[in-house]
Formats: sequence, C-alpha cells, structure tokens
Amino acid sequence: MMLEHLVVLQVVLPLMAAPVIVLARHRGFAWLATTAVSYACLVIAVALASRVAAAGPISYAIGNWPPPWGIEYRVDALSGFVLVLVSLTASFVAPYAQRSIAAEVPADRQYLMYAMYCLCLAGLLGITITGDAFNLFVFLEISSLATYVLIALGPRRKALVAAYQYMLMGTVGATFYVIGVGLLYLMTGTLNLADMAMRLQAVGELRPVLAALAFITVGIGLKLALFPLHQWLPNAYAYAPSMAAAFIAATATKVSAYVLLRFYFTVFDPVPLFERLPTREVFLALSIAAMVTASLVAVFEQDVKRLFAYSSVAQIGYITLGIGLDNQASLTGSIAHLLNHGVTKGAIFVLLGAVMLRSGAISVTVDSLAGLARRMPLTAFGLVVAGLSLIGVPGTAGFISKWYLIVGAMDRGLWWVVAAIVATSLIAVAYVWRVVEAAYLRPAPAGAAARAEAPAGMLAAALGMVVLCVYFGFETSFSVGGARDAAQLLLRGLR
Repeated sequence: MMLEHLVVLQVVLPLMAAPVIVLARHRGFAWLATTAVSYACLVIAVALASRVAAAGPISYAIGNWPPPWGIEYRVDALSGFVLVLVSLTASFVAPYAQRSIAAEVPADRQYLMYAMYCLCLAGLLGITITGDAFNLFVFLEISSLATYVLIALGPRRKALVAAYQYMLMGTVGATFYVIGVGLLYLMTGTLNLADMAMRLQAVGELRPVLAALAFITVGIGLKLALFPLHQWLPNAYAYAPSMAAAFIAATATKVSAYVLLRFYFTVFDPVPLFERLPTREVFLALSIAAMVTASLVAVFEQDVKRLFAYSSVAQIGYITLGIGLDNQASLTGSIAHLLNHGVTKGAIFVLLGAVMLRSGAISVTVDSLAGLARRMPLTAFGLVVAGLSLIGVPGTAGFISKWYLIVGAMDRGLWWVVAAIVATSLIAVAYVWRVVEAAYLRPAPAGAAARAEAPAGMLAAALGMVVLCVYFGFETSFSVGGARDAAQLLLRGLR
C-alpha cells in the first residue's frame, strides 16, 4: 500500500519535517530529521525513476480526484531524472550541513536553516512532480520563500541585500508566470498540463497563447537566471551560508530549466515555436551571450564564490543552448548538464565551505587560497577535479554534456556554435586556473592556519560529490541514458 503513495510521499516528507523542526527548536534533532528526510527522498526518487524506466509514466490523483478535475502528480522520464538530481544533492548537502551551519549561523537560528532547507527541498520536488500549472506556482513560491530566508541567514550583512534583491526579482518572475498561466487557462479552461497540451491544439486565436508563453518564459527566466535576467544570482550564491549556496547552486536553477523544458516541449507544440518563430535564434543569442559574458566576468572576480556564481550563469547558457538547438543530441546534452553541472557546482561550494570553516573567514578570495594545497591537500585536489569538470575535460561529467551539445550543433550545421562552446570552455580554463595557481603555486600567507582538513563528515560529503564528477564522466548509463529518454519524451511531447 505504501508503494502506491511514494509519489506524494516524495513531497510530503520534507514538507512535514519543516514545521516539526520549528516546533522542536533543537539543532541536533533538526539535523537528524533533515538528513533522514533527504535520504528518504533519494530512495523514493530512485524507486520512482526505476519504475518509470520499466513501466512508463506514473500518474497519481490527489484526493482520488481524477485529472484534469483534480491535481495530478506525474512522474515521467524527465521529471524522474530531475527528482533524482534534487534528492541526490540533498543527500550530500544534509550531512555536510551540521558543521557548516554551526560555524556560519548563530545558534538560535540554526534550526530555522534546517526548516527552510526542508521547505526548499519540498518546493523543488513539488515543482518537478506536479502535473498542474497552478500547483507548480505554489511549489515555486514555497521554494523561493524558503530560499530568501536561507540566503538572508548568511554570515555577512550583504546577505540581507542579496536576499532582498532575489526576493524582488523572484516576485516579478512569479507574477509573470501567473499571468501566463492565467492566459492559458482563459484559452483552454484547464490547469492540468497534459490536458492543456491537448486543448491548445484546438485553439484558433494564437496571440493570447503566444503572449502567455512570453510571460512564462520571462517569469521562469528570472528564476533560472537566464541572461540578462541573472543579476540576483552572483550575490545570492556569494553571501548565502555555504550549505545553502551548495544546495541552491546545484538544484534551484536546474529545476527552473526543467519547467522551461516542460512548457516548451510538452505543453506547447515545439514545431511551430522553433520553425515559424525566431525562438531558436533568441535562445541561441541569449545562451552565447551568457556563456561569453559571464565567463569573462568570472576571470576578473576576486571573491571565489562570486567567481563560481558567474560561472553558473555561463553554465546555464549551455543548458539553454541545447533548448535553442532543438534536436535529440542537444536536448540530451542540456538535460545531462542539469545533473553534471549540479554535482560539479555542488562539490565546489561545499569545498569552499570547508575552506571557510578552517580559515575562520566569512568569505573566500583568490588570494586567501594561497598555499591551500599544503594546508588542505584533499580539499585543494577536490577543487581541481571539480574545476576540470566545469571546464569539460575528457573523463569528467562536464565533458559528456558539452560533447552532446557539440554534436547537436554539428547536426544543425552551426559550426560557429561549436566554436563558441570550445572558446568559452577555454575561458573557463582561465578562471579555474586562478584558483589552482593560488592553491598550488603560491606560498601560504604569514600566520595562516596549520594543516588541517575539514571535519570527516564535511570532507566525506564534499569528496563524495567530487567522485561523482568523475563517475559520471565514465559511467553514463543514468546521466546520458536518462537524459536521452527524457529528450525523446520532449521531442515526442505528451500528445
């Protein structure tokens, strides 16, 4: 009986954990509950993804109200893939969080960090699993509101400004999304995504539909940090607590990319969108601009968290590039990059959190990494491996997704896009090298702390994500296999 309700338990477990943590107000219990929920969500996500791979999509009617009358939770190849990404990241970040939060957040607020983390996890999983457009908005707001608090609890006063900036832009994005959904409801009379896709085929007046798509694209683009709507992201990643930065960087923008894929390829008909409208040109232009501009800014950034935050803007460009190329290979690359970049950037931010813990500083600059290889050799090595994955060196996860994007560009005959992918990867070499050069080739500053790695629990979680950066570079049955299945679903559509 319990197996039948795994779909809803995926969301209910972290959603219920949050108020229990607030009522208990005990940081030890909060950490144990958060870790247990994170592992439970991973087990459920893997079970759901395996069941979808074996037997096809799963539909769960909330309250036994059949869709489209009631809210439907739906797991298919794409949503199953993203569920695993979100819960896998949570399973690494939660055990890492105990020492990280204890060092960066005042004791009387630590339980709030765990509660907001659980709410954020519930929201992201809910966005991924729901088949209802308005229910998606509800979960979008749950995750966003929790994220604002997570960022605001950062150790620097600038964290409040970063959270406020994100809240303003996030509110605008949510408003745009609701307007778009409202227009679609007026034209179709339904909020169920699958039913909406079917009814849109019979809609004769296209102007409101295209206006709805424009509103949804801008709204989700703000959440996604799609260039040039990315202004909130660098400060949010830089000033949030390390645990929050690692989780948000690995999951939040990836789930927003999932929503964009869902609307463009399964709700709307992608053929007229990409063949009759300049959709492809817009996505290619914005993606290339993100890849080039953000990478160049990262080269000159001194704050290491901000450096890798701008890198995230560039990596989001790779994901949207695959949408613009609109073929089997490019979509496989984009969806695989959700996972590959998620584990890579998660690894980098948890390792930077370990550096902050041992240095006692509230920020990490390039200069402060001097001599890191002698003080924290495993941490420095982990940063090198994750950096190589960010660049896309063969044998790492980042190479796999970039390779499929290159194949997709060649299938389109767009050699200039191939050149842009290679060129921006070379720019990534420049900013990753700044970190490597400081850690390995500069002497440690006078008075630097003695050699000491992060506590075992933190180090194990960080190196576990580093191992995944290499593992997914060789074993691609899930990353590429799951992404290929999802890409086939998108190109076929729900219809």
